[in-house]
Amino acid sequence: MEVVTAPESARLKAVPPALDLPPRRRPDGARRLGRLAARSVAMHEVFDLVERIARTDVTTTFLGETGCGKDLLAHALHDLSARAGGPFVVFDCGAVAANLAESELLGHERGAFTGAVAAHAGAFERAHGGTLFLDEVAELPLDLQPRLLRALESRKVRRVGGKLDRRVDVRVIAATNRDLRTDVAAKRFREDLFFRLAVAVIPVPPLRGRLEDLPELVESLLADLGRRDLRVAAATVAALRAHPWPGNVRELKNVLSCSVALVDPGTMTLEPHHVRLPAHSPCDDRGVGLDRLPLGGQMLDHIERVAIRQTLAQVDGNKISAARTLGIAVSTLYEKLKKYGL
Repeated sequence: MEVVTAPESARLKAVPPALDLPPRRRPDGARRLGRLAARSVAMHEVFDLVERIARTDVTTTFLGETGCGKDLLAHALHDLSARAGGPFVVFDCGAVAANLAESELLGHERGAFTGAVAAHAGAFERAHGGTLFLDEVAELPLDLQPRLLRALESRKVRRVGGKLDRRVDVRVIAATNRDLRTDVAAKRFREDLFFRLAVAVIPVPPLRGRLEDLPELVESLLADLGRRDLRVAAATVAALRAHPWPGNVRELKNVLSCSVALVDPGTMTLEPHHVRLPAHSPCDDRGVGLDRLPLGGQMLDHIERVAIRQTLAQVDGNKISAARTLGIAVSTLYEKLKKYGL
């Protein structure tokens, strides 16, 4: 038996004519897309792809390093689409414990397992009529990947402990910082699911590959931090350009957060001495000079074990915070905790 969660008449209407308007540009050649701003050719090409793909309903996957803005691009794609009036549901594949991933993605019925005291709609059902964003999709447990593939192909989901197939009308957007082809070759990711997700693939360049975007990014991030009034000295921009930004835009936001905190009341200009880049930041003790530590000759497993143990101590045992600090998925952290007996 099939349960239809919405009438067929609720199908989405045509793409709004706003998509045919010229892109928003500033006189200096900068361009905006949602909460993103850029003047680099690389990001303009990404913006163009997002605007074109938004006219369709194809499954889209953003590829790029952690912190480069894949989630903001996914949201912009949703906002430009015919589904903009529907929900935008985020399912972080790396932040959900493996034993709960199926229930959170597909839902569960009351009594399906211990603790299931009420029925629960999964991410697919909550995204009905809108967009489901599968963040860090490469971290999805291997045993759950067939269920995701079935849902993508049939547009139906069956809750854990349920017997009914529920039709869902969703547009799927995925993102990952991993090379999915490598994961497929290593049998960590199903090949059929890879091809189902790789209908439209958009690579997102790292910040170090588009440093001309720094003025726009700094302006936007300062506004987010409540300091739209703060001017940025040319020397400060030059100092920011000289940094490699391994953490991309996310790292830039952290640096600016720290810098704003160091600006004296009444000061209206962000000067170079306000900026504490990660190598010597008082706001981020992860920036110690690792090249000066006696790591030579140490086994990598031992170094990793110590790093995980110390990070857990810093965050009072919070595994989600620890995983974010270490730059890995929660599921990966659980695997390493088991490996090292922590």
